[in-house]
Amino acid sequence: TPLNPMKKTILSTLVAVALIGFYSLHADTFGTGANQFTLDFTTIGNTGNAADSTDYGAVGYTYAIGTYDISQNQLNAAAANGLQGVAGGAWSGDQPAANVSWFQAAAYVNWLDTSTGHHASYNLTYSGGAYTMALWQSGQDGYDSSNPFRNSLALYVLPSENEWYKAAYGLSNGSGYTLYATASDSAPTAVASGTTVGTAVYSGDASAPSSVYAAGGLSSYGTMGQGGNVWQWLEGPFVTSSPYGDQLIRGGSFETEATWMQSSARVPLNPLRQWKSDGFRVASVGAAPEPSTYALFGIGALALVIAYRRKVA
Repeated sequence: TPLNPMKKTILSTLVAVALIGFYSLHADTFGTGANQFTLDFTTIGNTGNAADSTDYGAVGYTYAIGTYDISQNQLNAAAANGLQGVAGGAWSGDQPAANVSWFQAAAYVNWLDTSTGHHASYNLTYSGGAYTMALWQSGQDGYDSSNPFRNSLALYVLPSENEWYKAAYGLSNGSGYTLYATASDSAPTAVASGTTVGTAVYSGDASAPSSVYAAGGLSSYGTMGQGGNVWQWLEGPFVTSSPYGDQLIRGGSFETEATWMQSSARVPLNPLRQWKSDGFRVASVGAAPEPSTYALFGIGALALVIAYRRKVA
């Protein structure tokens, strides 16, 4: 029996709620007292997926990545808890924590680890107002010969290029990749702020980045702002010629054109660089979390959809 317009609206709403619920989300808490804050993470599954035609995106394990970039508020809260050497930032509030070097982003990640009882991810030293980094060595706890940058006992890390790429461009059903981090091969619509599907903050449409919570439409996995708003520091590939080599930024920013947001665009950079459009997000490489309340609600909504369809059939 054909559905009347009201029934169609109800069914469409239930389907939308069900699909949204399939994102596996969780929030981790850091700091204490007035400096307590949370970071939202999205679980990235489909383990053992094939790489894209660019040779990036294959990840053989389940992990989680920040649903949003780190905000200036979240950076300030960590600094108030004792993080050394982090610049004041170019922006404020829920705008992205930018104007940080790769080392400062790595120091933030280390603080997330050590403040929650985990091993530091990166072998950083702070002296004379600056950070330096050494590789982890054989015999040290958590040494991993395949990646001496990252300690294998750490929980929070800067995302590797493959981890970041998969979350940005991978299709959540594991069937392939898109050109942009908005679940599409078409360039996003440029906006100054918002959460509309198929939009991103770029192309000079804004004179500053938006809030990390209003940085455009979501990727297929449910992350926001991996294209546009601010560039994102990544953990670059290990090279034997340097203790830390060039690191990487990806994703474009509010200042760039659409081509810089494409999956093929990657920019090796000196890890000391600090710029108003360079930000970062955090990954978590621990055990996959249990389905969140949102996911459970989505499963319930899907059950309602099935029951409703049976009733009106």
